[in-house]
Amino acid sequence: MEKALEKAKILVEALPYIKEFHGKTIVIKCGGELMENDEVKENISQDVALMRFVGLKPIIVHGGSSQINKLLEKLGKKAEFSGGLRKTDEETVEVVEMVLGKVNKDLVSLINQSGAHAVGLSGKDGRLIKAKKFKSSKDLGMVGEVEEINLSIIKALDDETHLPNGEGFIPVIAPLAITDDGVTLNINADIVAAELAIALKAEKMLILTNQPGILKDIKDENSLISTIAVSQIEPLIKKQVIIGGMMPKVKACKKAILGGVKKTHIIDGRIPHSILLEIFTDKGIGTEITK
Repeated sequence: MEKALEKAKILVEALPYIKEFHGKTIVIKCGGELMENDEVKENISQDVALMRFVGLKPIIVHGGSSQINKLLEKLGKKAEFSGGLRKTDEETVEVVEMVLGKVNKDLVSLINQSGAHAVGLSGKDGRLIKAKKFKSSKDLGMVGEVEEINLSIIKALDDETHLPNGEGFIPVIAPLAITDDGVTLNINADIVAAELAIALKAEKMLILTNQPGILKDIKDENSLISTIAVSQIEPLIKKQVIIGGMMPKVKACKKAILGGVKKTHIIDGRIPHSILLEIFTDKGIGTEITK
């Protein structure tokens, strides 16, 4: 009986959030390192399915960095990064596309097994993401930056007349894009999530990673910074509190907030049902980045 009462309390706590976010778009970025863990992937899939069942509109963007690194190593190529972004030559972009394709279909399959209806896409499908080569002081090769998001394919999938239960499809998007002349480019998944969140006027953007959030001390998981404002980001970068792979995540959150997304969150995807904890509970988890 105590367990049943606890479950009832959890449902009551979730009720105002279900009401608040009903019909709203939530963009969720799943880090590649999380996609290697079957239990984590299953939890994410169940969370996303439940969100759709109660009337929210989740859109998933995923990475595949760990799996890409492993395959490159088998092929005798060294993975190189600059500012958290992968250096990508023509051979590497083929590996990226192959790995992301498998990660995408695995995640789609798991969401569908949870009873929802997911559809796998990359930014190349239907010219969803038009891009140009990323400009920086260092040549990153076949790395892109978003020029334009074509929302027609997302809107078509969201058409609730397609399914008898009126749910609509859940897009699961791999961060590849195409140029005007048909060249495939690799884009950082955090940035793709931010651009989609802005274009879709999303209510929230969640970035799931293998860290608790932004830490004051990278070696101490108990040093979590629970909330920061956009204005605090650059000082934390200068103090080297935000470094490495956390840089593009935080910059993506900043971009999304300044583009009109109400709230962004960096949360620990290793925690079972972390998405539900963040969206449907009073306390929430991870680091919230606000305007």
